[in-house]
Amino acid sequence: MTTTIAAIQTARITLNADPDLLVRGARGPHDRSEFLLVRVSTSDGVEGYGEVSATPLWSGEDGTTADHFIRTLLAPALTGQPLTPVAAAEDLMDKLLHGNHFTKAGVSIALWDAFARTLDVPLAVALGGPHRTEIPIKLSLSGDDEQLERAYAAARAAGFEAFKVKVGLDLPTDLHRVRRARELAGPDAFLGTDANGGWTRAEAITAVPQLKAFGVAFLEQPLEPRDLRGTKAVRQLGLPVIADESVFGMHDLVDVIEAEAADVVSLYVGKSGGPGRAVRMAEVAAAHGLPVLLGSNGELGIGAAAQLHVAAAVPRLSSYPSDIIGAHYYTEDVLAKPLDSDGRRVRLGDAPGLGVTLRDDLLREFR
Repeated sequence: MTTTIAAIQTARITLNADPDLLVRGARGPHDRSEFLLVRVSTSDGVEGYGEVSATPLWSGEDGTTADHFIRTLLAPALTGQPLTPVAAAEDLMDKLLHGNHFTKAGVSIALWDAFARTLDVPLAVALGGPHRTEIPIKLSLSGDDEQLERAYAAARAAGFEAFKVKVGLDLPTDLHRVRRARELAGPDAFLGTDANGGWTRAEAITAVPQLKAFGVAFLEQPLEPRDLRGTKAVRQLGLPVIADESVFGMHDLVDVIEAEAADVVSLYVGKSGGPGRAVRMAEVAAAHGLPVLLGSNGELGIGAAAQLHVAAAVPRLSSYPSDIIGAHYYTEDVLAKPLDSDGRRVRLGDAPGLGVTLRDDLLREFR
């Protein structure tokens, strides 16, 4: 008998960032996040969980819009449909709802979780992996002077040894921040930079030689997302460039590849529209010689677990640490048991599906 989607429920939650680790980037501060948790129940009694990790400043989506579209549009259309192939459900969501990548990804994560639990295998296996069971991670550093020092101290206390510094606000201040971060971290620590598209071409070209002098490993998204020609020019200065905001879906990825505008692609489960699509994008990137890493929109435990399984399943993962920060960024965790992360790496378990369970109080919030 075919397993079908029996019900889709949601629960909303808002969490505050750890004030010491609060990210201040070119797009503004990320001090709190409203999330929508998604539960898919199947006709076989299996449940899968997902997470809509979206902020209006970043994607134009939030918990309110996600809840509205899932309840009024996606859930009615998906209920009664076969659970597999999950790609068919994703295609149906695309026909019903334009854009809103993070909203559809939240449902997709829950569908993939339910599918992997039905098979009684970890999601990474259902996605074609795992190719690895440990993923190195890093944490963003931002703010100036005392703020930066507090952020670094909190990151080290959490076990982090690899970092990226937020830049793209004001070039002289940006360079001062990177210099101070290097002083704090020491000459041998892994250190990257992330401009979030905040620099002009002239600023990026001016910054690169100095970033190289500071021993910076990479420059993430130096220019606004569609300036691929300018990004290629920056890349030719010899500092590896990571494409992030430039790549949401497959079409964006192809544009970046054709423009030769990146050395590494930062994939998000949310931007990609779900775990399966993220892995397919990674396969295309690998076929063109581009490794990927898992970027972060400040995901919670469910979203971080999805990041982990995708990172384990992609064929070519960058040697640069990914941004699977999960419970480290917020003042509380949503999982009954946190991911196995010590700040240096996060480890894949062998439990089925995402391999995580929400806290009991949150499980009671679904409706």
